[in-house]
Amino acid sequence: MRALVFVVALAVGACRPADERALGPLPGSLPFPPALGRRLAVAARDRDRRDAPRTRHHAPDGTPRYTNRLILESSPYLLQHAHNPVNWFPWGDEAFAIAREQHRPVLLSIGYSTCHWCHVMEEESYEDEEIATFLNEHFVAIKVDREERPDVDGVYMDAVQAMTGGGGWPLNVFLTPVRQPFYGGTYFPPRDGARGARTGFLTLLRTIADVYARDPDRAATAAADVTARLATVRDATSENVPGAAAIRAAVGVLAATFDARWGGFGRAPKFPRPANLTLLLRYHRRTRDQPALAMVTTTLERMAAGGMADQLGGGFHRYSIDAEWHVPHFEKMLYDNAELAAVYLEAFQATGRNHFARVARETLDYLTRDLAAPDGGFFAASDADSSDGEGAYFLWTPEAIDAVVGPETGRLVRPAFDVGSPGEARVLWRPRPLDDVAGELGVSRDALADALSTARRALLAARARRPAPAIDRKILVAWNGLALSAFARGALILGEPRYLDVAHRIAAALSRAEADGRLRHQIVDGAPAGDGFLDDYAFLIAGLLDLFEADADPRWLERATQLQARCDADFPDPAGGYFFTAATHEELLTRPKPDDDGALPAGNSVAALNLLRFAEYTGDERYRDRAVGIFRAFAGTIARTPTALPYMLAALDFSLDRAKEIVLVAPDHTDSTELLQILRRTFVPNRVVITTTERQVPSLARLAPVVAEKTAIGGKPTAYVCEAMRCDLPTTDPTVFARQLTKIEPLP
Repeated sequence: MRALVFVVALAVGACRPADERALGPLPGSLPFPPALGRRLAVAARDRDRRDAPRTRHHAPDGTPRYTNRLILESSPYLLQHAHNPVNWFPWGDEAFAIAREQHRPVLLSIGYSTCHWCHVMEEESYEDEEIATFLNEHFVAIKVDREERPDVDGVYMDAVQAMTGGGGWPLNVFLTPVRQPFYGGTYFPPRDGARGARTGFLTLLRTIADVYARDPDRAATAAADVTARLATVRDATSENVPGAAAIRAAVGVLAATFDARWGGFGRAPKFPRPANLTLLLRYHRRTRDQPALAMVTTTLERMAAGGMADQLGGGFHRYSIDAEWHVPHFEKMLYDNAELAAVYLEAFQATGRNHFARVARETLDYLTRDLAAPDGGFFAASDADSSDGEGAYFLWTPEAIDAVVGPETGRLVRPAFDVGSPGEARVLWRPRPLDDVAGELGVSRDALADALSTARRALLAARARRPAPAIDRKILVAWNGLALSAFARGALILGEPRYLDVAHRIAAALSRAEADGRLRHQIVDGAPAGDGFLDDYAFLIAGLLDLFEADADPRWLERATQLQARCDADFPDPAGGYFFTAATHEELLTRPKPDDDGALPAGNSVAALNLLRFAEYTGDERYRDRAVGIFRAFAGTIARTPTALPYMLAALDFSLDRAKEIVLVAPDHTDSTELLQILRRTFVPNRVVITTTERQVPSLARLAPVVAEKTAIGGKPTAYVCEAMRCDLPTTDPTVFARQLTKIEPLP
């Protein structure tokens, strides 16, 4: 508790005036590589979109008055801060060496480029010359992009949560020169009284600098205490593997927190957390529990009708600030949309509701329209802000709607989207059923639906002429792995060849993310960059396995197998499961092993399911043993907090089921369309799939023995369904195949 005592005991102290400045403009002769020049141009353009006209700290001709070391970085977030008057350093040994030499504490500030409150704190504090001057004189300031360095973010987020009980971004942590945290928080207003806060950031800086200067041992003691606690939080591996009771316990907690009216779990703000829905769909399949399915369908319906869904352009914003999914936090993340598309696809299979398939299509189409990178793959995110303000790009007044579609159509569109008060800009959403709105307006449902469809296209085209939010152009391997899964599943489930083309382009782009036999974290200017993390491996492997199911090209399974071998070599924890960082990675305060399926599933959760799929394809039980090791390693977390790892519980459900091995074999130059249609419509999550031709069987069998000796019987496409080393009779009859697929092993 020393760290908390240190925080509570901070006293406001006076500090002498400071006059140190940031680096100032760098000399014009600084040799910028061409690639850096391109990145700077993109960063300048995106920032201008967000907060133009930009005059603070710029000369009348637009030349920045300050330039710091971040100008040499590639991260869009770091480049956004390259002209702050703060003398920022990137994460690295240089900054900590200076802190040791000058006996200064370190301010570590972590955020990401599409984070609204990160922008707010930058504008209020890090562009404030008085605050920047004090920071430069008394601290060494380090700026980190959490998406570029999730390892650093994870370590210090854990520290702040241990000290304060909460966390978020921007994350601001005060460290000793040996990288140990002694105080931290999230957003701080600039001065006392701002935004209703008692203590502002400048007062906090003065207090910490004064205490650190007078009694550095006090900070060091508090920091050592926090660091020791971080090192002891990991659960010991259990001798027992969690069973079906763990799944039932998690479903019980979700049911207790479910919002039956609006969907979702808990109170505002509401996050989509797709892993919860993934687990509930599997639980319903094994138990036929209707309340579990209702939790999924209500949530997906309400989200799709809410303002968190982009009613014009498709896709989803980050989260809703209210319980009704009405007003979103406006940034759009690649990972949210990839995960949600996959969940809507599964809900379509589980319910047969075409509405869910339509939402999945709209989400995938949004990604290809707005976040696709020219060379394949997808950019990371779009900002919440534009030059007109936070969310302004997505808001509409009644007058603006009428100006685009005309008053007569506007009379139908405005109530459907709940836009009523003159002059009031609102987020479009559909809180009431279309039938109810049509009845009030005195028109048929079909007439209203047609009017909305036409209006959407016109409003989307008009919106495209507004100043657009900036795009974070990082190509992150892990997030693109999730996108690869979503498009591959879309291709298989919806029968959409264009989605398979997109999946192929993602896979081709990510093939450039390897160097020296190891996967890297991102692609910068077409080249691999940064050490790869567990998520990069696990998510890409999952995407390649999904792509293999969509087109059965052996190279996808071969590459997935190679990546799994590298993951097994570089990331294993002898106690079970995998560390987030490789053994060759930079040594941090702790070696993270995330135990939470949050906005992103934990790498170990995805890895567990990957290993089980490998076991089914290959018959190699060593894969299954490693998956069981993951379940044992996280048994304590699962027992203590049943809903901490819903995606891992979905993998556990696979392990507890009699997983199906499904092979469709067609004669050469034909396909298995009729049989594929059955597979597309049937929710069978605990399975592996190979769709191939007789000619391809021998080459596939080398990698996936499950396909060996399978033939097209009687010259017709033939389905083979096996489970637990027992096979049903092969069939060419779609009706028989459907019966085989719908046989379910009840949850124990």
